[in-house]
Amino acid sequence: LRLGATDAGRGGAGGTAGAGVGFPGTPAGAGRGQVVARGLGLPLVLKGRVSRSSSLLPQLHTSPEQPGPPRGGASPSQSARPGVRSLLAADLRFSRQLGVCAGERSAWGSARPLLRLLEVSGHGVPWLAGTLYGLGRSESPAGREVLLNLLFALVLDLVLVAMVKGLVRRRRPTHNKMDMFVTISVDKYSFPSGHATRAAMVCRFVLHHLVLAIPLRVLMVLWAIIVGISRVMLGRHNVTDVAFGFIMGYMQYNVVKYFWLSPLSAPALFAVWNQ
Repeated sequence: LRLGATDAGRGGAGGTAGAGVGFPGTPAGAGRGQVVARGLGLPLVLKGRVSRSSSLLPQLHTSPEQPGPPRGGASPSQSARPGVRSLLAADLRFSRQLGVCAGERSAWGSARPLLRLLEVSGHGVPWLAGTLYGLGRSESPAGREVLLNLLFALVLDLVLVAMVKGLVRRRRPTHNKMDMFVTISVDKYSFPSGHATRAAMVCRFVLHHLVLAIPLRVLMVLWAIIVGISRVMLGRHNVTDVAFGFIMGYMQYNVVKYFWLSPLSAPALFAVWNQ
């Protein structure tokens, strides 16, 4: 460190008294009254102007802070997305492999007419028509009570399935032929399978409220299972559509059982049917 003083006698022509503090090797262009801290790379201004020389004022390059991953790793929703996508891809691939009756030229295309009969047996229109016919012909109060609750269950199934299909809006498989029996607007969506929900609910309803022999009870369960499987074989639904439909239909019966209609809970309704 050296200290230097300049006055009118030493500084050259027109010199002005002043003092400066600097490090050895400080260029003369650094100006008067300035300390340059080379170790820090920054000028410390005491008075006067600071030199604009790039050698004395190294530019400080600042880059915006790059956004990094959130603390604690990826969020659960982000980490779950790849797993969900892989499951959906496996569902589509597996469902396409099982669609052996999706068309006449499919592997089991000759069995397609039989599976279409199963499709009609699980459709809502035959079940609604048969239940209404039974209500009109029944003369037993107990029989009318069971049939009226079956009608309530069928209507509830139609409403809930339509709501879920409208919310999820999952398209039917690409290999499906739109030659289904009696469709409405929401039937262009596939999740959940209405046939699966109806088959599971009706099966549970019948097993609880009808006295059937064991072979008929086994046949009823097999019918519900085969109806669900046929939806995938015909290419109408994916496997997850049918699986969720079975679960949903099974739970729907709990709703029907909770709101069971009887002459005590709905006397006006039974009075209409008794007339």
